[in-house]
Amino acid sequence: MKSSLIFGLAVVLFSVSSLQFTLALETEQEPKPPEIPQPSPEPGPIQLPDPEPFPGDTESETIQRLTAENDKLKQQNTNLQGQISTLKNEKLRLQSEILELNETIKSLKKIAMEQIQVIMDLVNKLKDVLFEKIFSPTINL
Repeated sequence: MKSSLIFGLAVVLFSVSSLQFTLALETEQEPKPPEIPQPSPEPGPIQLPDPEPFPGDTESETIQRLTAENDKLKQQNTNLQGQISTLKNEKLRLQSEILELNETIKSLKKIAMEQIQVIMDLVNKLKDVLFEKIFSPTINL
């Protein structure tokens, strides 16, 4: 019984020490760098389906339909060009108004500065008059 107990104790100690050795080896390992992902292939461009004539259309019907569509697109293009020219004219008009308003602001600033200068001159004259008429006789007493 003693021999089996000693043998069992020796096995347990051996397994614990080997387990500690294994865990120590695992903790000492350096981490591996992460793998660089492979680039995914670029998707190909989406192919537009070939326009097929409407089923049952004859060549003359297809030509008429395409001609009508072309005329409609030409009219839209003409309308858009008209809108563009209108917007360009409006832009030029607004730019000229802005220039006029800037000139008006400059002239108003100039007028305001002249008025401030006149007011300052009047204040200085009033100080002189007050000092001469009121404070001078009081000081002379």
